[in-house]
Amino acid sequence: MNEKLKKYLVELIGTFFLVLTVAHLGGDPMMLGFILMVMVYAGGHISGGHYNPAVSLAACARGALSKAELIPYMVSQFAGAILAVLTSFVFARHFQDEGPGPMDGGQGVNIFSGLTAEFLFTFALCYVVLQVATTKKTQGNSYYGIAIGLTLSVAAACSLGGQFPGAYNPAVALSYGLLDKVQWVNVFMTIIVNFVAGAFAFGIFKLTSSEE
Repeated sequence: MNEKLKKYLVELIGTFFLVLTVAHLGGDPMMLGFILMVMVYAGGHISGGHYNPAVSLAACARGALSKAELIPYMVSQFAGAILAVLTSFVFARHFQDEGPGPMDGGQGVNIFSGLTAEFLFTFALCYVVLQVATTKKTQGNSYYGIAIGLTLSVAAACSLGGQFPGAYNPAVALSYGLLDKVQWVNVFMTIIVNFVAGAFAFGIFKLTSSEE
């Protein structure tokens, strides 16, 4: 993947998670600041971490972004926002008043919704870990722990509105089963999804950081 496409993909991913958090949280300024900080840490060394067409416009006017890249940046950001809204609709459709979900503790979250959440936020966690803690460009940074921790905080605390106590970690999923909080079939499905998400995060990392 060429350098420009790497930037556009990173802008799409960062904007996606920012807007998805907005969709589920409703605008809590602290959590929005957290997810933006996390995504800037994760992608700033690749794209500049704009995740905002207005920021890209300002950067272009300043000379920090080329005119040729301005429109592709904006297209990527709007595409990320649209995908986030569509994903939010999927979650909204599958939150039900009855019927247990994979990790819902009896709150009635549909299996599809729960596993989708597990995939997305396990991906986000692995993506951030790879970008802030394993790359040459961010080697020796002092913020990787904050970025990783806040990724999990945002995912668990606000991205699903507190309606789905997700695992985002096969070990945590196993603990739910051992503590008899979740049916074992759902634990196994969650563990599989977590590993698939981790593999997908590695694939995206290789696309955006192919020089590593």
